[in-house]
Amino acid sequence: MIDIIEAIRNAAAPFGLNLVSAVGVDMYDSVVTHRYRARAIAPRAKSIVVIGSGGGGFWRAASRHAEAHPGWWTRENPLDDFTREVIDGAVVPAANSPARVIYPFMGDGPTLNFIELAKAAGLAGATILGVVAHPVFGPWIAFRAALLLDDSLDAPGDARGFDPCPSCTTRSCIAACPVGAVAHPAGWDIPKCVTHRVENETDCATRCHARVACVLGPEHRYPDDELAYHQMRALRSMRPWYDANLKPTQS
Repeated sequence: MIDIIEAIRNAAAPFGLNLVSAVGVDMYDSVVTHRYRARAIAPRAKSIVVIGSGGGGFWRAASRHAEAHPGWWTRENPLDDFTREVIDGAVVPAANSPARVIYPFMGDGPTLNFIELAKAAGLAGATILGVVAHPVFGPWIAFRAALLLDDSLDAPGDARGFDPCPSCTTRSCIAACPVGAVAHPAGWDIPKCVTHRVENETDCATRCHARVACVLGPEHRYPDDELAYHQMRALRSMRPWYDANLKPTQS
């Protein structure tokens, strides 16, 4: 069964999808609530293959694709659309096994908890930044898709139990946040971060200063245009939550 993992890795690698591991469904389901359990989505599934990217390779592949397809970046969700192109068009056929594909950006229907999935699959550990981190790539990782397979696979990454923040003595991320939304051991203060992002748009428009300051994997930091893209997308999702939960009411 390891051949399936190798086939997926070989198909994903040219697109910068360089993080691939597998975990048993039972192990993953044991650490998430019922809403996110894989067994509820695919009752016969025995394993989950997690596919992600570390560093800027995936962004560069998407940029090449956009150059070959004029107007691609004007789509509503260009990076998500590229992800589907790669996973559905190249990765799933390479697996040569029936697969239920789950994307983290699916807005409706059943989904998985990709943070817990990445930890269970040994691809990342928790941080105080509100994102997970990889031992090599640091916080410059993202999880693009998960394949639910009927095959029994166990191919974890090296990051099971990875917990970098308690032993970090630098913690430059804390001082870098302009609004003090990162602390140890408290972690990421979501309301404080969202309020600052929405009310002071230009301050963090091109990058998360705390994430950039992380001492893990700085050489794998996303390109500047990718940083700006993700910040723009994050702000777009923050605004409705701010309006519903944090916006001061006028008396």
